[in-house]
Amino acid sequence: MITSQYLQSIALVEMAITCAVVLIYLCQKVFSIDIPFVVRLIMVLILGNVLFWPLGMSLELPLVAYVRGVTGELSIVTMLLLWTSVLPSAQKIPIGLKFSVILIALMFYPLALGFGMFDPYAWGYGSIAFLGSVIIFAICCSLAGWTKGVWILSLAVIAWSAQWHESANLWDYLMDPFLVVWAITSIIQSIYKRRQEKAQSGYLFRAG
Repeated sequence: MITSQYLQSIALVEMAITCAVVLIYLCQKVFSIDIPFVVRLIMVLILGNVLFWPLGMSLELPLVAYVRGVTGELSIVTMLLLWTSVLPSAQKIPIGLKFSVILIALMFYPLALGFGMFDPYAWGYGSIAFLGSVIIFAICCSLAGWTKGVWILSLAVIAWSAQWHESANLWDYLMDPFLVVWAITSIIQSIYKRRQEKAQSGYLFRAG
């Protein structure tokens, strides 16, 4: 059984890596550059250490402890999606998965907050049917050709069974509000990009 002290340390290490990955992603977007993979790994190590250790700053806790205090613990799925985004051959995430995340969130969060006759959050405490539905979803990811999704879901279930995080609920390992926000913004960006490409294509082939 993992003790509370180790759980806190694990959470801070995870958050340090996650924050480093997010900073690298923002850096690439803002400056419109593609940082080489080796450089990205070095940056993750450096930024992760800067965020994890107080390093003589006038703070009682590491920087990531304050970030975690605001964001809470990310789900394993969100965390692994972020981490794998720095890989050189990151698989493109199917748009169907993003729609699935949004649809599940639209049903799950209102019911979990009490707007209904039952609470689906309770399923995460060991419901065989819920675990079976997660496995079926992973199989669908495999059939769609998104093998990375199968590994991510598998690791999320393994982390839940090992009680890797403080929560004992499978939902907390699979989904969080940040994942839903990412899915919504990603779909909006995809629609905007397609419209831009369509408009440019229409302009290029316009008569005259």
